[in-house]
Amino acid sequence: MNTLHLAVADGVTIARRNALKIRRAPDLLGGVVMLPIVLVLLFTYVFGSMISLPGVSYVEYLLPGIFVMTIVSSGQITGYTLTQDLQRGIFDRFRTLPMSPSAVLTGQTVADVIMNVTSIVTMALVGLLVGWRVHTSPWEAALGFLMLLLFAYAFSWVTATVALALRTPEVFNNVATIMSFPLVFLSNAFVDSARLPGPLKPIAEWNPVSTLIQASRELFGNTSPAMPVPDAWPLRHAVPVSFLWSVLLLAVFAPLATRLYKKAVSR
Repeated sequence: MNTLHLAVADGVTIARRNALKIRRAPDLLGGVVMLPIVLVLLFTYVFGSMISLPGVSYVEYLLPGIFVMTIVSSGQITGYTLTQDLQRGIFDRFRTLPMSPSAVLTGQTVADVIMNVTSIVTMALVGLLVGWRVHTSPWEAALGFLMLLLFAYAFSWVTATVALALRTPEVFNNVATIMSFPLVFLSNAFVDSARLPGPLKPIAEWNPVSTLIQASRELFGNTSPAMPVPDAWPLRHAVPVSFLWSVLLLAVFAPLATRLYKKAVSR
């Protein structure tokens, strides 16, 4: 019990440290938030007038995709911060302290949840200003935001694993960009995945990002009976499959990241 208590206390301390780091370096959060805001304004006022969807406005269709894009972008900060700490020898200092080995990664990913709350709230406010609305009950909307934060937490462990495997900020940034762009743009974030040609359609339909976006649209009421029903099984059961994806990512990448962290600090 004492070991668990110490691990939780150490994780809270590390989370507070990383949250303060973000507050003292607002450019980290600003970069994550500003790009989605620019995309919202660009797609709403430039492309939105040319994209017609049956029974729903394009801005309401777009915002859930922007929420998920913000999550994917925010997850990269986890990896970038870890690679910076590796280069600066911060982990070596942690190793000399009587703290739980898992506290560093847990604290980092929890701090990223706090950052994601800030970015999602910002995006929701911007969405309300440009015409986005929630058409479901408060409970369904709350479940939608909870689902987004759970996926954000799980995705932070994915980027932590990649960062600990690559170990340098420059290489991580390049790999993370190559990894995140297909996830977001080869999905249903901006257009219906059913309209994609050839092999791109099944790839987009089975993309976990597409499932999360579809689930968000359903929980926020940003869909319409007039829109075609998705063919792919994950999109037909988007809400439970999205939660399943989060659990699966945590089950795979949390132990893997912890193992890579122990290997990194043992050198």
